[in-house]
Amino acid sequence: MAVSLNLRAYAHARDLVKEERVVLDERRDWDVHRPTPEQENRFIEEHGYGEYGRWFLGVDDEHGEETKGHYKFPYGDFDRLHKCAVLSAEVRAAQYSYDDIEAAAAHLHGMLIALGE
Repeated sequence: MAVSLNLRAYAHARDLVKEERVVLDERRDWDVHRPTPEQENRFIEEHGYGEYGRWFLGVDDEHGEETKGHYKFPYGDFDRLHKCAVLSAEVRAAQYSYDDIEAAAAHLHGMLIALGE
């Protein structure tokens, strides 16, 4: 599996933080705040895979761009960036040695810390 940083999504995530469109929650909250498969499907139907992909820090080139499997490391709920998702992405990326995604998530984490101060 060749997973790499989704630069377009990373830029979108940084913009969301700058706009303060964030939820400053705890890491364990992602299980509750994460969009359901039904919400994902509805978002794809309404906005397409191009917009869907903007909510994932990673892309997997072993899957086609118009599949959910192509997108990895979600960071929000299709409206706001969630700190819990960023923390989860940072930890998971480190576990799998996706250094570019880990660094991007760590940068977003730092932005969120600065925002919360």
